Amino acid sequence: MKKSSRYSLFLGCTIPARGRNYELSARKVAAQLGLELVDMDEYICCGFPIKSADLSSALILAAYNLALAKKQGLDVCTLCSSCTSALTEAVHHLDKDENAREVVNKSLAKAGLVYESPVRVRHFARILYEEIGPDAIQKHFQKDLSDLHIAIHYGCHYLKPSEIYDGFDNVENPKTLDALVSITGAKVVDYAGKKRCCGGPILPIDEKTALAVAKQKLDDIVAAGANAMCLVCPFCAVMYDSNQKGIETEFETSYNLPVLYLPQLLGIAMGFDRKELGLNMNVVKTKDLLAGYFDKE
Repeated sequence: MKKSSRYSLFLGCTIPARGRNYELSARKVAAQLGLELVDMDEYICCGFPIKSADLSSALILAAYNLALAKKQGLDVCTLCSSCTSALTEAVHHLDKDENAREVVNKSLAKAGLVYESPVRVRHFARILYEEIGPDAIQKHFQKDLSDLHIAIHYGCHYLKPSEIYDGFDNVENPKTLDALVSITGAKVVDYAGKKRCCGGPILPIDEKTALAVAKQKLDDIVAAGANAMCLVCPFCAVMYDSNQKGIETEFETSYNLPVLYLPQLLGIAMGFDRKELGLNMNVVKTKDLLAGYFDKE
């Protein structure tokens, strides 16, 4: 498999607005591992939010971004699972459908761009697992996180649709995030409903149902004995971190369950401080849980 140490970083829309802690920690971990994440100011929305209503326009948005990366000769590194899915699906669609490609390129020509194969899109977690590898990552660790019992949330678009990800992970029994978390020394906690959706897709139209979906998973995680969650998508973090207090209020319960992005967890093991990893930006406070891993402030 082709390996690279230089990627065009696609942040999407949600991360700059609501997931700066994800971005900060990913940049720190990437730099530590020798990955260069190249910023591209011209990037726009991936197209995911309008795909169900207007596939043609969604393809044009995705192809615009893909064409920019191709022009720079770089593979694309994504942090958001929905962006990963949207861009990767666009690659598969455009590579197989000549008519769609012609329509898209007619629009892109107005911006002086053209979509050409191949364009390679990889989620940051996939780059860590496949192109660096757990053993190589572990060599950078300074701290053992064995006091943490972590429940991993894979989410939907990190794994699906499975046919576009070249058999990267097993949709029915995923292991890649488990492997990356386990090397920190943290115990990965299995729990009921591990593959369930976070509820985020229906949040704009039915908030109570969306919160109820997230609540069910939080209930299962707490029951299994985890003291934190780990995830790789900003939409999922909105449900479990940003909306956790709202769930507690709506359903008259209490969790106080910290939610960590994968690079935050890896960054703690690497010895970075709280602010370098954006832990001060997590909505559910992490200070008590992680007190033993940082100098007293």
